[in-house]
This record gives sequence, C-alpha cells and structure tokens, in this order.
Amino acid sequence: MKHLKYLSIILLLAFTACDDFLQREPMDFGSDEVFFKDVNDMSMFTATFYKKLPGMNNWWGGIYATDNNSDNQASHWPDANLFKGQKQTPLVKDSEWKFEVIRDINYFIDKIEYNRENAAISGSEELVNHYLGEAYFFRAYDYFRLLSNIGDVPIIKTVLSDKYEDLVAASQRAPRNEVARFILSDLDKAASLLLDEEPETGRLNQQAALLFKSRVALFEGTWLKYHQGTALAPGNSKWPGSKMYPDFAFAGGSIESEYNYFFEQAYTAADAVAQQTELYDNYQELFNRTSGIEDIDEVILAVHYSKGIASHSATHYLARTGGGTGLTRACVESFLLTDGRPVYADVNNLYQGDAMVHNVIQNRDNRLVQSVKDAGFVTQLIDVEGQMVEDTIVDYLPNIYFLGNQGTATGYELKKWISYEEGQDEQGAGTSAVPVFRAAEAYLNYLEAYYERHNALDGKCDLYWKALRKRAGVNEDYQLTISLTDLSRENDLATKSRNTYVSPTLYNIRRERRCEFVAEGLRFLDLKRWRALDHMVKYNVEGINLWEQMHELYEPEQITADIVSQPGMGNYIQPLKLNSSAEYYDGYTFPKAHYLEPIPVSEIIMTSENGDVSTSPIYQNPGWPAKVAGTADYSADLD
Repeated sequence: MKHLKYLSIILLLAFTACDDFLQREPMDFGSDEVFFKDVNDMSMFTATFYKKLPGMNNWWGGIYATDNNSDNQASHWPDANLFKGQKQTPLVKDSEWKFEVIRDINYFIDKIEYNRENAAISGSEELVNHYLGEAYFFRAYDYFRLLSNIGDVPIIKTVLSDKYEDLVAASQRAPRNEVARFILSDLDKAASLLLDEEPETGRLNQQAALLFKSRVALFEGTWLKYHQGTALAPGNSKWPGSKMYPDFAFAGGSIESEYNYFFEQAYTAADAVAQQTELYDNYQELFNRTSGIEDIDEVILAVHYSKGIASHSATHYLARTGGGTGLTRACVESFLLTDGRPVYADVNNLYQGDAMVHNVIQNRDNRLVQSVKDAGFVTQLIDVEGQMVEDTIVDYLPNIYFLGNQGTATGYELKKWISYEEGQDEQGAGTSAVPVFRAAEAYLNYLEAYYERHNALDGKCDLYWKALRKRAGVNEDYQLTISLTDLSRENDLATKSRNTYVSPTLYNIRRERRCEFVAEGLRFLDLKRWRALDHMVKYNVEGINLWEQMHELYEPEQITADIVSQPGMGNYIQPLKLNSSAEYYDGYTFPKAHYLEPIPVSEIIMTSENGDVSTSPIYQNPGWPAKVAGTADYSADLD
C-alpha cells in the first residue's frame, strides 16, 4: 500500500517553443547559471508535463467523452475520422506533428546530465535520479503520441542547433518499429531512475514506467502483426519509407521476430507490475473518489483535482444530463451475463432483453451495471391498504430530447465517472480523481501479449483473467465463454483483424479489455492496432431500444424526427440518421488512410530543395496528399 505526500496541481512553470519545423527556436528557461542547479528546480520543471496526462475539463469534456471517436460511444457530432470527405491535411498548430515537449525535455536532460557530471546540483541523489526519470518517461510519453498518430517520426535525442542543414537532417523520419524501440529504451531508463514509491501523491513511480512500457510494446507488436505487408508498416515496397531506406531490415531479422520481440517486452513489463499489485474490489469507486485514491493499490497514477486550484465538470454534465455522450448498443451487448455466457447464449433466463435500459443491466457484468444509468420501467411491491401489490414506476428517462453536450445521442448514459458527494455536480467544482494507470491494464496487457506471442493461455494468464472476472462479478470460467462464443453473432468490430475473424480466445481477451476500459479513452487506439477498423463498413451506430416500448414514456415533442431517428428506421436509436444528405448517413465506412494522421504540408516543403517535395526527408503518410487542405486519396492501394 502506498502512503504518499501531496503534489500541488499548480503548474509553476510554462515553457513554449516555435510551432513548426521541429520547434527550432531556443526557449527561455531563465538563467542557466541559477536554474537547474537544485532538485527543486527539477521537480518544478517536470511537473509541467503532467498536464499532458488525460483528465477532465473545467468545462465540458475530458476522458469520459474521448471514446466518442470509436464504436464504444457516440455524440451528436459524427467523427470526421470515421468517414470520407471532411478530414484534411492540417496546419501545424492543428496537427500531431509537434516536437516542443521533446525539445524541452532534451534541453532538460542535457542540462541535468552536465550539471550532475560537474557536481553542480544540490539535493539527494535519489531525487535527482527520480526527476530525471520523469523526464525520460515524458519524452517516451510524447513519442508514443507521435508513434500512435503519425507512425514513422524523427528520433531526436539532443538539443538541435538552429542551422537549417542540421534541422533538415534531423527531420528524417525513422521507421516506426525503431521509434517504438527508442520509446522502450527511454522507459527502461525511466524505470531504472524512478522511485518505487513516488515522492508526492500524483507523481510517477517505477510501476508507471513499466506499465506504460507494456502498453507501448503491445501497441507496436499488434500494429506490426496486423498491418504487415501494407503501406502502414515497414519492410515492404508499399511503405513510403522504402525509398529512403532501401536496405531496411528489422532488428530481429523479420517482421515476425520483430512483433514477437514487442510481445515479449509487453508481457514481461506487465507481469512486473501485475505480480505485485492486486485489483481493488470496488470498480465504481476507482472513478468517483474525491479523496483517498492514492491509498488504492490498483491505482498506479492518478490526476488529482482540488477546488480553487484545478477542478472539472464531469459530474455536473454526466449526473445532470447526458453529458454529450452515450454508450452504443454494440458496446453494451459485449458485456457478459453473470454466469459467463454471451447474451445470445442465455439458457438460465438471466437476460431480460433491452426493451428498457433497466432490463439490459440485470444479471450482467458489474462493469456494465456500474457504468450505465438505470432507466425505464421498474416494478416494485408497494403497500396498498395493507396489501402488497406490484406497481410500475418510471425510474429515469435518458436525455435523448436534448442535442449537444446536454443530451445523449444513444440513450445509454454514463454512470461511470459520476461522484455522489455533495457539491460535485456544480459547474467547475468537480474534484474526483482520474486514474491514468491502473494495474488492471497490466493484467490485460499480459493476457493479450502472452496469447499473441505463444497462442496459448499459459504462464499467468489463468491467474490474471480470473482476477478480472471475479472483480466484475462474472463466472471465472472463461473457457465456458470461449466455447459459447459465436463470432458471427458478436456486435463488435474486434471480432476481426484485416477483415478476418480472430480466434474466439483472442476475441474474448479483446472483449475483456473493452469492458474493463469502457469510457476511458483507449478504444480507438485498440481498434487501430488490431486493424479492426477495416471491418467498419457502412457501420450504423445504434443506441437504446426506443421504439419497442420506451418511447411511451416520452412526450411526443421530445422524440420528433429532428431529435431522434424514427421507428421506420428500426427500434434502436440511430444518431447518424439525423442528416440524410451526410456522407455518414448509411453508416461509418472507415478510410484506411485515416489509420495514420497526415503530416502538415508546410513541414515537407520547408525541408525540401526548391519546393520539390520528393527531396524532403519528411515523406507524407500513405494516401495523404502533399498539398494544403487536401483530403486523402481513398482509392490508394494501402494493402
């Protein structure tokens, strides 16, 4: 159990840099003669990077709405990444092609290493190491942002000069697997420097570095496995980096050895965390506590809030309204019954159907029960003149009659992330903590990486899987679930990779991940690395079963055609059907070029000779044009 001090949320320093071309402008850190000479300077500097961690917004939004970009959740605003025509090559300020964090950290590492070699830093050696470890962690963290969005990116380890020639050379994109290996090396360095127990509540520790290492390694291993042979992975002629690296070879000799290396790194790092950390027995409390989250062993790192310093509005929106989001029917149907059976394989009359939201969550995985608001008809016994009789009452109606941030596009409103403490539902007054890294991810990363590597549930797979299901209140016999799984009846994009069904065992590992991390902002990354978005073709997002029975609870003016889809389209709410002329009206069809983000064209031109983009060391991502505000070439062969 961790007993820790308190880290102030006030960020005392803010560092800025140029917005383009690897952020080549020098930064103003104050005088090097007086700064970076004390361990407190180091602490203040690295504290500024914690704002990069996911959390909640003071106004609307935050981690609870991130998965609106996936098949798990939806808002009233369709996501441009999931259909053709709207997404374009961006300006630098609107892109993921940003290096200011990396430049800041490289500067810091350089100064600290120099001052340490010259015995010019005061403070304990273990704290000097710890804050240096934080810097390596955040460099890795920002590089993972680049890797997961851009793919091949320049590996920059030092402070660059301001010479044009040096900057052009430094802009050369490195193959993505080498970027991933670099990230792992930074996280190994971070883990070797970070304290086992963080010096202040809310700061990193060694376990956070190891857990993040497992996430990165699993991401890259599955990306290489499922995107191999396409323009989106190195080692073949379609890859746009093949011209720059004509003699490219994987470190392990083949792409198979390369992704197996990442799988081994993933489950080894995950096990190092999981074997010493137990799951907390109350799932819902992980997401609504205003104090004491640092005493929960499962929570390895959390973002903390404090009234008057930094607070949020998650409970204000989610408790009072639909919060501008809602789980999809597909997500809800993925959750198992308590006996471990999928809903379509029910033989014990546990599944109560979906005519009412109240029915849907009966006898289901606790993670569903604790994540979705109860709604619809509830039957209870009441005393009528001394006789107990059944009475049906309306428990709660989802805010489907509001559009935007006050409503829900699907009707399955989130209960997860709501705090029930007094005052938490006020605008901007939320102080419930946000867990960023939890041991449950280590359990899941181990399961998936081990199975991907060995095609077997050996090692500690049984131990970790049963622990997850026990906490969820689901029959621990996962083999029963596997034996009853009919992939053709599962409403889940993750049943397939590259448009081919995966094994029922692998799918159920993916199902476990989907249910554990519902509304935690990880789903889109998973779908990308599994290449499951190939399966998103005319994919119609659906919500609650409105038109069978629940519509009777609403006033007619609350469910008109300009607010929700009508019964002629089916019983389930279909938020994409509100605009008949839209590209997405018939459902999302994911463009393969959107697996990676486009690079701003200005960066390519600035690093080319006389404007000839073919001479730039920055090649554009597959399917995207080398012109400003251009859409992808959706006919390009990326397979």
